[in-house]
Amino acid sequence: MVGPVRPQFVLFGSSIVQLSFSNGGWGAILADVYARKADILLRGYFGWNSRRAIQVLDHVFPKDASRQPELIITYFGGNDSMGAHPSGLGPHVPLPEYIENMKQIVNYLKGLSDSTRLIFLTSPPVNEERVNKYASEHFSHLVRTNELCQTYADACVKLCQELDVKVVNLFTAFQQRENWMTDCFTDGVHLSAEGSKIVVAEILKVLKEAEWKPSLHWKSMPTEFAEDSPYDIVGADGKTTLNPSEWTFHREIQWD
Repeated sequence: MVGPVRPQFVLFGSSIVQLSFSNGGWGAILADVYARKADILLRGYFGWNSRRAIQVLDHVFPKDASRQPELIITYFGGNDSMGAHPSGLGPHVPLPEYIENMKQIVNYLKGLSDSTRLIFLTSPPVNEERVNKYASEHFSHLVRTNELCQTYADACVKLCQELDVKVVNLFTAFQQRENWMTDCFTDGVHLSAEGSKIVVAEILKVLKEAEWKPSLHWKSMPTEFAEDSPYDIVGADGKTTLNPSEWTFHREIQWD
C-alpha cells in the first residue's frame, strides 16, 4: 500500500484489457491522462470469455474489501462471439448465455458500492482477412466475423441501456475512422496504438458527459500535491517559479 490514497479505476476484461499497456495501449494512455489523479489498475485475462469472468468476480472484486473502486471499465464479448468449435471446447458462448452472464456481471459490480461507477465496452470489429491470413498453425480454425461481433455488440448495448449502465459501442466507433481495418489492429483483432486512441476518446467522452458526483473526468479531478513550490522551475523573469503539476504538452494528443 502506498499513499496518498487516490481514486481507483479498474480495467476488467479479456486480452484487449490485458494488452492495454502494450503498443501505446489505451490503458497506458489513461494512466498518463490520470497521472496524479487516479490509479489505473489492470485486471485483464487473455482469451477469457464471460463464463470465466463470472467465476472470478468475487476474487477480483471482493464485496467485503475495505474500499471499492470508483470506476470499473469492463470488456467481454470478443471471445464469446467466436464461432463454436465442433468439439464443444473453446471460448464461444451462445448469445443468450452471454447476455445472462453480462447481466450477472453488471448486477454484481453495481452491488459493490453506491459510489462505484461502471462503463462497459462492446466488441470492436475485426479485420477478417487479416485474421484468416495470419492464423497461427498452433490454433484450430478460428471463426471471427464482423457479423458475429456486431450481434454480440448490439446485445451488450441493449442490455446496458436496459440496466442503466454506461456503454461504449466500439463496433460502430471504430468504423467511423477511415482505414480502420488496416490502422486499428496489430493482428486483425488486438488493438494498435491507433485503435487504442479511439477507445480512449470514447471513454473520456462518456466520463465528461456523465452526470456523476463527483465527476470522474480528468479535468474535474484534483491533482495530487499541486501546490506551488519554491523548488519548481524558475521562470524567465528569474524571480518566480513555474508549477508543472498540470502540464500536458508532452502528450501527442491533447485529450478533452
